[in-house]
Amino acid sequence: MPDTSPFIRLPDAQRDSLCLSGDWTLANYAELRSLTADLPGDAVKQARIDLSGIAHIDTAGAQLICDMLGVDRLQQVLSGDTGLNRERQTLLARIATTCPRGPDPEQAGANPLIEMLERIGVSMGQHWAHVIELLGFIGLTLSGLFSSLFRPRSWRPTAIAVQIEQTGLNAVPIVALLTFMVGAVIAFLGATVLQTFGASIYTVDLVAFSFLREFGVLLTAILMAGRTASAFTAQIGSMKSNEEIDAIRALGLNPLELLVLPRVIALLITLPALTFIAMLSGLLGGAMVCAFTLDISPVMFINLLHDDVGVRHFLLGMAKAPVFAFLVAIIGCLEGFKVSGSAESVGEHTTSSVVQCIFVVILVDALAALFYMEMGW
Repeated sequence: MPDTSPFIRLPDAQRDSLCLSGDWTLANYAELRSLTADLPGDAVKQARIDLSGIAHIDTAGAQLICDMLGVDRLQQVLSGDTGLNRERQTLLARIATTCPRGPDPEQAGANPLIEMLERIGVSMGQHWAHVIELLGFIGLTLSGLFSSLFRPRSWRPTAIAVQIEQTGLNAVPIVALLTFMVGAVIAFLGATVLQTFGASIYTVDLVAFSFLREFGVLLTAILMAGRTASAFTAQIGSMKSNEEIDAIRALGLNPLELLVLPRVIALLITLPALTFIAMLSGLLGGAMVCAFTLDISPVMFINLLHDDVGVRHFLLGMAKAPVFAFLVAIIGCLEGFKVSGSAESVGEHTTSSVVQCIFVVILVDALAALFYMEMGW
């Protein structure tokens, strides 16, 4: 095959070397690009590459050579004697290491079912690793919590008080308002359905059982997941990105005792208290609907509660509050420590903490409901 350009000499029957020569710089980029695009693929694959004739080369020319030969072939050529000086060979090697590799021919024709199963396996492996990491962090937190009980000097009442104010007192209006409206909605729906059967009086029992056993603690935990867990992640994540946690360690302090334990203790105190407020607000909303739509006076509402609903249901609902509080605080703090250092990472882990907390709260609540049912409670 005859020579086609001063830059590229194709192999012929007597010569099996693909010779690159001339000026491979940006000034000749357009012509070089058209030549490399028209070059037969078989000629490149079968020929021996000769780079010794290249007089000048820059980044644009090196990129064209990498696109023409491919990353693997270019690295193979550079591993031998190219005849280039050190600077040009270093430039080609740097382009070869930074240039993305082409798709694997075997992967290009892969079975979609195999790819789907592979993605499922990778996802399951990531979730399993996350569960192990969460369990390890729970163990560290419990160990630090129990050890600090016997070291009063490590207690931080001021930090705990601040967290109680932020996670508890400031959340009372939103918790009370939301549960009040949900209690009113449940009472209205219950009254609408039960009136058909002439059993509207049981609307009181419906509201009481639902809020004392489930809705009071569940709604409060979900609100804390969206409000408090995200705040914990954002606060600790911002400190992580600003290298404040590294400074804490450099001062000889333990970030677990300084940042995690006050938040966990504060939420263990505030979430049960907020749950109690949520139960009262839900019952109040139900009582108002009963008073205005069913002619059930507040006194009659309270008497029905006293006669039909035992304290056991209140205790079963409150028993879940510390568990939810611990899980929400742990997940929020853990995601904060996993922030890599950028604002984007802070946002990603804040979203992840909220989603994880809501999922875990609903899962644990479902398991607790099944356990209560099996125990006959």
